[in-house]
Amino acid sequence: MEQRVSLLTLGVADYERATAFYAALGWFPVLEIEETAFYQANGLVFTLWSREKLSADMDVPDDGARWSGIALAHNVRSPDEVHEIVEQARANGAEITREPAETFYGGYAGAFRDLDGHVWEIAHNPGFGFDEDGDIVLPAR
Repeated sequence: MEQRVSLLTLGVADYERATAFYAALGWFPVLEIEETAFYQANGLVFTLWSREKLSADMDVPDDGARWSGIALAHNVRSPDEVHEIVEQARANGAEITREPAETFYGGYAGAFRDLDGHVWEIAHNPGFGFDEDGDIVLPAR
């Protein structure tokens, strides 16, 4: 198996509500098919799909767990961008789980749960860069 992730799907309780939330954050799908929204996110495809349909498709019972043990991260170029995005999320109904603040690694980050409880970290890590396409670049060893 090659070391890459191609597609990340979030199961959502209310498709219309979820797509409206992400639109309010400036995300717009490139493709929508049968209540499935596909967003181009650099080299990854980010997808919103019915939680019920995703559970059935993966053959995993949906026990309604609030914490999946997974956090999504969106890295930005400055602490100001962290504040801007966290405030956009707050204004559109997200639960802020960590107010923006300095981090243990010398960066700056905040976190929120989207309307379906998925956890997002918005982070500025001065040790990580971005290439011309906006993809994150890790420092060389």
